[in-house]
Amino acid sequence: MSTFVPSGKKVDRKWYVVDASGQTLGRLATRAASVLSGKLNPQYTPYLDMGDFLIVINAEKIRLTGLKSEKKTYRRYTGFPGGLREESFTRLLARRPEKVLEEAIKGMLPKTKLGRAMGSKLKVYRGDKHPHQAQQPVALEVA
Repeated sequence: MSTFVPSGKKVDRKWYVVDASGQTLGRLATRAASVLSGKLNPQYTPYLDMGDFLIVINAEKIRLTGLKSEKKTYRRYTGFPGGLREESFTRLLARRPEKVLEEAIKGMLPKTKLGRAMGSKLKVYRGDKHPHQAQQPVALEVA
């Protein structure tokens, strides 16, 4: 009896769509990271990209619990002296709500070439319209 090991060459990827309106950011991000990494697939292999595509719509309607919406800040460094830039959650959500979800989800993926390949299958949109109708995405419930 031999063990089945997938080769990773022929992967049947599904497309899922998630509505982020009223969802909590962290709970949605953990569910999305498991879909992107392929943990829903019964043939999951940790060293292969077995993940599915994920479309997240209504990114501007995401929410945080407690006082995190006032206290959470995003930091980035430009690479120049004095180049530390900070932006609050509420301001970034108003300016670029897609960025908030992308950072939360991609932060839960591995920091390797494999993780970047998983993150490239994530599509986040501000409103409820997306250009991926031809792929026939299936609605995914986030509990």
